[in-house]
Amino acid sequence: MADAGADELSSRSESPELEGRSSEDRSLLHQRLAIRELIDTEVSYLHTLRLCASDIRSRLHQQFRCFQLPPGDLEVLFSNIDDIIQVSSRFLQGLQETACREEEQANLIGNLFLEFQEEFEHVYKVYCANYDQALLLVKAYRKEPELQKAIQGIIEAAVPQAGPSGLSFLLVIPLQRITKYPLLLQKILENTPTDARAHPVLQRAASALQDVNSNINEYKMRKEVALKYTKVEQLSLRERLARINTHTLSKKTTRLSQLLKQEAGLVPRTEDKEFDDLEERFQWVSLCVTELKSNVAAYMDNLEAFLCFRPHESSLDIAGGPAEQYCSLARDLQLEAFLQFKQRLKGLVWDPLCSLARALVGPHNLIKKRLDKLLDFERVEEKLLDVGSVTYEEEAARHTYQALNSMLVAELPQFNQLVTQWLGQILCTFVFLQKDLADQVLRRAESSMALLPHYHVSEPDFRKLLEDTLGQNSSQLRFVKESFEKVLPPPTTQPLLPGSEHQLQSLLTRYGPGKLYQVTSDINGTGPLDLTLPRGQIVALLQNKDTKGNSSRWLVDTGGHRGYVPAGKLQLYHHIIPSEKELGGRTGTHEDYWLPAPEPTQPSVPTVPTVTQVVAVYPFVARSTHELSLQAGQPVTILEAQDKKGNPEWSLVEVNGQRGYVPSNFLARTPSPAPWGWSLTS
Repeated sequence: MADAGADELSSRSESPELEGRSSEDRSLLHQRLAIRELIDTEVSYLHTLRLCASDIRSRLHQQFRCFQLPPGDLEVLFSNIDDIIQVSSRFLQGLQETACREEEQANLIGNLFLEFQEEFEHVYKVYCANYDQALLLVKAYRKEPELQKAIQGIIEAAVPQAGPSGLSFLLVIPLQRITKYPLLLQKILENTPTDARAHPVLQRAASALQDVNSNINEYKMRKEVALKYTKVEQLSLRERLARINTHTLSKKTTRLSQLLKQEAGLVPRTEDKEFDDLEERFQWVSLCVTELKSNVAAYMDNLEAFLCFRPHESSLDIAGGPAEQYCSLARDLQLEAFLQFKQRLKGLVWDPLCSLARALVGPHNLIKKRLDKLLDFERVEEKLLDVGSVTYEEEAARHTYQALNSMLVAELPQFNQLVTQWLGQILCTFVFLQKDLADQVLRRAESSMALLPHYHVSEPDFRKLLEDTLGQNSSQLRFVKESFEKVLPPPTTQPLLPGSEHQLQSLLTRYGPGKLYQVTSDINGTGPLDLTLPRGQIVALLQNKDTKGNSSRWLVDTGGHRGYVPAGKLQLYHHIIPSEKELGGRTGTHEDYWLPAPEPTQPSVPTVPTVTQVVAVYPFVARSTHELSLQAGQPVTILEAQDKKGNPEWSLVEVNGQRGYVPSNFLARTPSPAPWGWSLTS
């Protein structure tokens, strides 16, 4: 009896130990099952990704070509799936390597997740941010039955378990995987004893993967906000006005009120030194891109003008010798080297520069929108301090500003750096193209230069020979010019515009004759302060440079408006100004009576007798049988200075035996030599 009682007592004392040991065994078993689930599902997940990236994507590419879909759709659908495959492959390799060390496997898995934390966040946040755009494409494909049927056939052949969901089933797999990692870690952690070495490591890993998912969601929200405010919509004025409502007006009024209070110093302004530095850098980069684009555009215009000038196609009346060699070389360069340079310049410099300029529009809109959201944020913060609570809409405004600001602060440095690098590459390409063009020209000209008579002359001797030749030729040219000036008539002056006599008298009274200038050709103003003036307009000079010190833009007064005009299109007005009495006496006449001021003549220069003649100042194309076509500079004979109804705006003229009406303001009287030709001294 005593032995039986002792056995019963010993069995009772051993039962808790057995229960504890069996509980540990069960936990260890469940832990190993959870680890096995993690590894097996990772193998299956990676296999599906590789199917998408290789087999499915290549087949879809062929189908998209058949249906003439843009190839960029595949990039939107599969995003950065190749980067995910690369990271997941290394992660799976690490998981499989832990299998040989079962006792430390849980600890190794926890450390492995911590090691891949940043890489997971980097690749999955890009994929998740583009996921909504991919779903929009899938939705669009479903509206085309034939295309949807072809896509569904490809998916079912590669992944039968996809079912009717088709493409959307595959696209959501990476999102499901990154959100499942914390759950799998939590399952391993639950079956790991609290005193085990792996327990704190698994805790940190589970928390880290939860942070990864939170950061991905935050990044996705920022991208959605950025996409909303970077859209450039081409709206008409009516569409813009249709969007104005009481809510919009209320928001803009509140922002303006907040801004005015800040300017008046009634409320403090939020200072953000980090963002201000980034914005200043962005504005500097934008200015560089704008200036370079403007300069390259001017360069291409000049290149186009240069290519239009083709003297080698004209007959130079010089047989053989250097002239023939020049024509051959110029023709060769015109047809090959210069055209190739122009095409490469457009493709390698101009097009990338335009793309770069377009890329700046989105960040520029975001920076402007941040200022609006900052005013909303500051107003809500004031209310929160005063009242202690805000509405749901105001809380959303706070989050919108914080998302915008965080995204700009995080991404503007990288954007500025990329734009700077891109700009440097464009400049280097431009320099290389210039150098390559010079090499081509020298290489093509080498054979022609060898035939020139001065090819073997040293550079200093050639320079001296060139200077002497140019000096002799310039002397001869100067002598011919002086000879022509002695016998040619004075230069033709610009006719005054009809009805501008009183304006001329007003400018003369106000500014004096030394300040009056005449427009030599039509001026089309392009800037907000530029004037648009017709040829012949009289203006008064106010300042011979603009506010930036540019002497090629002059500030002038037309008698009614003031603005800037190109200095090269103005010439000093030297005409005799009639008195007001003469002006009044000539009311109703329509002939240009302004005569050039007499210039002092040298005693040795023979005078040329002059008479006045009427010429056409502008070309005119007849629109009926009663009108007469004219060419600019063509002499005419005025028969009547008005039409049959007495309208002085039309004149009856005769040219080469033909008669017809022309606009009176198209005619002007000019001095001409009589007789025309050389006048030799006796």
